[in-house]
Amino acid sequence: MNVKQQRALFQEGVRLFNEGEFYDCHEVLEELWTFTQQPDRWFLQALIHFAVACYHHERGNRVGATRQLRRGLLKFQGYLPQWDGVETGLLADHMEAGLEAIEAGRRWRPNGRVVQSEPWPGLRSPLRK
Repeated sequence: MNVKQQRALFQEGVRLFNEGEFYDCHEVLEELWTFTQQPDRWFLQALIHFAVACYHHERGNRVGATRQLRRGLLKFQGYLPQWDGVETGLLADHMEAGLEAIEAGRRWRPNGRVVQSEPWPGLRSPLRK
């Protein structure tokens, strides 16, 4: 997969996330994530966890949503407050607020967005075979 294809998959995943198409976002980003290495691997995996958390939350699966939010937030720690043009701090703040709301039994609207301050450059390390 060349850099142009990587960027296209990433941008499609961001678009789907921002439009609230969380299941499809997870599928697209997972296609890119599958063959990555660190440091890209946990960054993409955290985005996938957030998409899955939002999907679970929308379907009333509180346990699944909180589990995925915790996993995503943990993996995101090394990528704050900005990583490869993505404003990770903004997204992490929204996801932390969601985790707090769900744990307190309040309704949360997963309307956080993946905000980019510059185009995503593509994967840093070669793809795994």
